[in-house]
Amino acid sequence: MESHQRAAATEPTPESPGSPDSSSSSAPFSAELKAATWAHHTTAEEHGFTQALLDGTLSRDGYAAMVAQHYFAYVALEEVGRALADDPIAGRVVFPQLFRVPALRRDLAELYGPDWRDRIAPSAPTRTYVARIEQMADEPGGYVAHHYTRYIGDLSGGQFIRKIAMRSYGLTDAAGVSFYVFDELTSLPRFKDTYRSRLDALDLDEAARRRIVRETQLAYQLNVEVLADLGRDHAPGAAA
Repeated sequence: MESHQRAAATEPTPESPGSPDSSSSSAPFSAELKAATWAHHTTAEEHGFTQALLDGTLSRDGYAAMVAQHYFAYVALEEVGRALADDPIAGRVVFPQLFRVPALRRDLAELYGPDWRDRIAPSAPTRTYVARIEQMADEPGGYVAHHYTRYIGDLSGGQFIRKIAMRSYGLTDAAGVSFYVFDELTSLPRFKDTYRSRLDALDLDEAARRRIVRETQLAYQLNVEVLADLGRDHAPGAAA
C-alpha cells in the first residue's frame, strides 16, 4: 500500500511535519495541533494492528473488536460533550451531527448479533482512555483535545478505512461501517474547514494552548495503547 494512503488513513497530520512555523504560537492553532502530533500519528500508523487493517489482512473478528472498543470511548466522549455543549471553549467543537454512538450500535448489531451488549467489554487500555475522557468534564480545553483527535480522524482517514472494511468484510454503509458515514454533513472537506476555523478562533492564552497540545498528544498515546492491546489478539505478526 502506498505511504500516502497510509497517512490519509490515520489523520490528523500536519501538512508538512518539518514546516518551520508549524509549532509556533503565531501559527493557526489547528496547524499547531497537527504539527505537535506528527510523531504520535506515525506511531499509530506504523502499528501492526493498523497495518493489518489497512492492508485488508485483519480478521473480521479483529475489526469487530476495534468497533467494540470505539463504542466505549464514544459513549464517554459524547456524554461529556453534551455536558459541555454550552461551554465557551469545548462547546465550540460539539456538533450533534458528529455523534457516533447510534451508528456504532448498528454496526455492533451487525458484527456481533442482537446480543452484542453481552458479548463486548472494554479492555484495560480502553478503561484508562474512557476514564481520561470523563475527567475532561472539568477540563473543557482537554475535551477539545480528545474531540479533535477522534473526529478529525473519522472524517479523514476513517473514510479510507470505511472502503477497506466494506471490501474486506462484505459490510455496507447501513450495517458494519455506518460509524464512518456522516450523511448529515453535506461536505466533509467543508466541514473540516469549519472545524479547524473554530479551533483557530478559540480564545486561548499561551498556557491554555500548551495544555491542549499536551492533552492531544496524550489522547494519541491512549489510542495507541488500545491498538496495542487489540494487536496482541487480532493482528498476526503485530508488535504489541
